Amino acid sequence: MNGFPIEIVLALIGILVPVSAFVWEFVLVGRKRLGYRVQMDTPVTGEIESVFPGVLPQLRPDGTGNPPELKDLSVVLVRIENNGATDIDDGDYAVPEANPVGVHIQFQNRRVIGMAVTELSDDTLGDCLRPGTGIGAREDTAHRMGIIDLPKVPMNRGDHYKILAILQRSAGAGEYPAPTVRAKIKGGSVAETRSNSGRSPRLLALVGFLVAVVAIQYVVGLRPEDTPINAQCTSGKLTLVGSSAFEPVMRDAATAYHKLCDGADFAFEFDGSERGLSRVDEDGKDNPALLAISDGHAGPGYPNLRPRTLAVSMFSMIVHPGVGVHDLTVPQIRDIFAGRVNNWQLVGGPNLPVRVVQRALGSGTRETFRARLLGDAQPPAPPTTSCRAIIATDPPGLSSCEVPVTKDMLKTVAELPGAIGYTENTDATKASDVATVTIGGHSPTREQVLDQTYPFWNVEYAYSSGEVPADSLAAAFLRYLTDLQGKDVLRSYGDIPCAELATPASCTPDP
Repeated sequence: MNGFPIEIVLALIGILVPVSAFVWEFVLVGRKRLGYRVQMDTPVTGEIESVFPGVLPQLRPDGTGNPPELKDLSVVLVRIENNGATDIDDGDYAVPEANPVGVHIQFQNRRVIGMAVTELSDDTLGDCLRPGTGIGAREDTAHRMGIIDLPKVPMNRGDHYKILAILQRSAGAGEYPAPTVRAKIKGGSVAETRSNSGRSPRLLALVGFLVAVVAIQYVVGLRPEDTPINAQCTSGKLTLVGSSAFEPVMRDAATAYHKLCDGADFAFEFDGSERGLSRVDEDGKDNPALLAISDGHAGPGYPNLRPRTLAVSMFSMIVHPGVGVHDLTVPQIRDIFAGRVNNWQLVGGPNLPVRVVQRALGSGTRETFRARLLGDAQPPAPPTTSCRAIIATDPPGLSSCEVPVTKDMLKTVAELPGAIGYTENTDATKASDVATVTIGGHSPTREQVLDQTYPFWNVEYAYSSGEVPADSLAAAFLRYLTDLQGKDVLRSYGDIPCAELATPASCTPDP
């Protein structure tokens, strides 16, 4: 969103709101809190002794000493509780020390004609609610109000007790005003509470708010313009040429980039590293939308090309499934490609002539094979002929042929009995009609390349003619491959992004 860090803002809100609610509830206002709840306030008709035993004997007599007439009665049940975060002591009630009363329950237009303590969360609370502790009932005739006085009861966190009162109308008509509780707690508050049996509206509101924050974060995360690539999203057209071994990786990376930047269009002409380099060297000066992908460094023949390392790519030796050889040492591979081994029996295979399949000159994969396995001092390979001719005639003894691109290598090795060749590792493992061969007991894995036990690998380069314009699709796509989500595409093919190595500039696992 134009660089505005909305995700960070939402995350901070999601953290600050519940933390603030906790501090407000349990540190500021709720640390020391006396709560009260009117659990029942209902008019009564008829005999009530069976419902509230022990209350009627406490009814106040009238002036003649006789019990009052049971008329216009109501029953009120009030719960007094410590619902704060700390204990409440008798010294926490904000009244003079000599005054034993800490809480007043007031009933407008009613007088108290009977009362009882009906429930104690802790039996020891009863000692503070006995006669003489300050508990009692009185009437404020001037204000037409009945009052129950309650002592300064010390209460641990979560303690409660209940007061049941029998009231009689003293004035007015119709519905009674709601009872009120008057008290004051030092450094705390007195608040009406609600039953915990239902869902707290405050809690529901908080949960709803947090769910909304999470949902907004999820939606924001799905928006393409809020992904890191969007800051690098550039429209235009880019042509990728060069290594056929690295073609599948580049095609998938370009497809992924196009999904994020639908204004980016790609064209592909992968027919070998050397041809790609020559194309960029000849046409790239007037066409910055042209990149060549090369297996390995271009060498001194292209002084005007600008290299950028992409990844360490692994290669594999492949054979026809009928060869039955699963591992070759580097010396054995050299002997085979130099023509010194002409039958698979010499390296533990069947009685079958060796058919060497090479990539054509100019192939980056062939140059990687030469540099990593054959070495510069190797003698020339046997004379080559057409791969089709070898398949058709099946000549005796050793024979050799060349293919231009990766797909031809895979096809020829699969169709030619006794064939051996080489290709990019992911292409080899995906091909079901060829067999891969380990080298000296080592496999083409990230770990064995990094610890230098597997020798057949090379650095993949992207070449441009000079520096690409900073605002071009070529520059954005290169950043995507080296620094952004494009690295995930490289890893999915088993390649090692250069940015993940100790020396990204040289992109080599060598110490």
